[in-house]
Amino acid sequence: MLTQAVADALIGMKKTFLNNAVISLTAGSDLSYELEASAANERFLLDLSRGTIRLSKFKFQTRARTAIVLVRLDLDGSPHTNPDGTRIGGTHLHVYREGYDDKWAYPLDPHIFDNPSEIETTFKHFCIYCNIVGLPNFQKDLL
Repeated sequence: MLTQAVADALIGMKKTFLNNAVISLTAGSDLSYELEASAANERFLLDLSRGTIRLSKFKFQTRARTAIVLVRLDLDGSPHTNPDGTRIGGTHLHVYREGYDDKWAYPLDPHIFDNPSEIETTFKHFCIYCNIVGLPNFQKDLL
């Protein structure tokens, strides 16, 4: 478990891809990319997945120290119930919260994620939110 200050610092660190492979999110994709924050000698993982049946379902997630989810964006997923009982729709953002890990979800801020149905743009906005720079090429789905 991380303190909130450490989690916020990890989210805020400038991260770069270790490999510049093209990102292609075809149906059923479940990919992980290694990231690094060289200034702090930290490694991260960026997980990207897409639904098989419901092609509008995506998950973008950053992890620190192998298993700690810092930020997760769920697009067209299942609704989420927060620890206090509030229910959030199927498109929402999880941000690490001390004592709860990634169990809290929030509605998307339309000033940050202005068009969640446009996947390439939403991916770029997610990377900006997580301070990931130097993005590899994004291949649009051919369907």
